Amino acid sequence: MIHLPGVLTAAGEVQHFCVERQWQFCFIGGVAVQRWGEPRLTQDVDLTVLTGFGDEERFTDALIAAFAPRRPDARDFALRHRVLLVRTDSGVDVDVAFGALPFEARTIQRASLWEWTTDRSLMTCSAEDLVVHKVFAGRDLDWGDVERILTRQHGKLDLAHIREELQPLLELKGEPEASAKLEQKIVAIERRVRGGQS
Repeated sequence: MIHLPGVLTAAGEVQHFCVERQWQFCFIGGVAVQRWGEPRLTQDVDLTVLTGFGDEERFTDALIAAFAPRRPDARDFALRHRVLLVRTDSGVDVDVAFGALPFEARTIQRASLWEWTTDRSLMTCSAEDLVVHKVFAGRDLDWGDVERILTRQHGKLDLAHIREELQPLLELKGEPEASAKLEQKIVAIERRVRGGQS
């Protein structure tokens, strides 16, 4: 098992690689959850790199040259599914999503640095965009993260922004009902917080 500082250090290695090449990127997933939600065990690094459409091979080949692929067909898999699966020298798995959608570009534009130690920082997506990513993914773990982000960031989130970005993505996915589930969680947390303050 790799402890969290090791995972964040590996993320810093990937970040350095991207910055050197002047790539547009930001961390999502478990790394961003450490910033905006409740710290939890995470063993891998997820990030979006803005590749656009048509330039994926250049990004894929550069990453595979620097990081070990996690499957024999990693290159073909990445070009088909827009996710490259690699591993750092320290053994941390890295999932690189190839971003091209307007929402992905806006997520990267809104990203900001999170200083997780006095001399180390990582570029993560905003809390709002993390909620959008998590609701869109929709696994049980993701919904748990959504609840923790909504709780920890209560009163600070731009809920209108979340709704505006999320709705077209859910319609594209064919899961508009996830919006109702999110609203139920927002209401439940609001009641819980008010009850705790009374």
